[in-house]
Amino acid sequence: MKSMKKYLLLAIIIGLGLTACKTDPKPVHTPQKTTQKPKKHIKVPAFNADFAYEKIKEQLAYGPRVPGTPNHDKQRQWMVDYYKGLGMEVIEQSFPGSSPDGKKYTGTNVIAAYKPEHAHRIVLAAHWDTRYISDHDDKIKDKPVMGADDGASGVGILMAIAKLLKDHPVDIGIDFLMLDVEDQGATNQEEDGITSTWCQGSQYWAANLHKPNYKPEFGILLDMVGAKDAYFAKDEVSMSYAGKYMNKVWNLAINMGYSNYFQNVNSPVIIDDHLFINRIAKIPMLDIINKNDEGFGKHWHTQHDDILVIDKSTLRAVGQTLTAVIYQSSVGNF
Repeated sequence: MKSMKKYLLLAIIIGLGLTACKTDPKPVHTPQKTTQKPKKHIKVPAFNADFAYEKIKEQLAYGPRVPGTPNHDKQRQWMVDYYKGLGMEVIEQSFPGSSPDGKKYTGTNVIAAYKPEHAHRIVLAAHWDTRYISDHDDKIKDKPVMGADDGASGVGILMAIAKLLKDHPVDIGIDFLMLDVEDQGATNQEEDGITSTWCQGSQYWAANLHKPNYKPEFGILLDMVGAKDAYFAKDEVSMSYAGKYMNKVWNLAINMGYSNYFQNVNSPVIIDDHLFINRIAKIPMLDIINKNDEGFGKHWHTQHDDILVIDKSTLRAVGQTLTAVIYQSSVGNF
């Protein structure tokens, strides 16, 4: 009996020892490492600033592109043929336009879609008309503006990007929006930021989108993007409606070495096409526009807005930045 108790006691001691071995070490909490999802690699092709420059010259060859004139109609057909020639779906959106001098005419927004079947889309915009008077010229105020920078530069960059997409396909939808009757507003008009004699094409497009339920992720507007030493600041409208995209575009441009153009500073409200697209269509759109504390440049709305103000380095900075935005967005890196 004693020996049975002895063995029983021994068994209890061993059992307690085993239990102690399982419970004595306190559990150690090892925090999980959080790793960011690695960015996908994609090669961003080089933007062709020479091609953009040539497309600006081709526009100037028509002369001023004032709505209601033969020059204006020739450029419209030229743009339509160009984008169709790249295999894109092209829509011409007509609307009633007018100028402060009482003239009435038909304006036309031209929309060209790259990969129209793709759900993930970005819209790139620029206006293509030129001003009917040179109201800021010191000497000649009654003649129309040639509009090398104010109009043609943005269109030239968009055309170069469209050609680049043809040569280097990418998995994303891009809509090229050429807006009409932007530059026919009344001088010194009191603006309320809701309706305007300026930006008539963007007001119409924003209220009458070219496709039902059209909703791109975001948009980028180009306006006066070709002059030497251009100064692109973060305007208040863009930051209010599309701030996260504007910051990404600026950071990308600065990291690519274009900080002498893309200034990391905020600027006051600019009433441009993006305002109405943001407010009416609810599409977040930012504006890349040359404006510093002194204004839009000495050539703005003068007879000096000709090919001499265009600088290929500026075209390259803007065009390469937009190209990087497109290709990085296609793989979810933007």
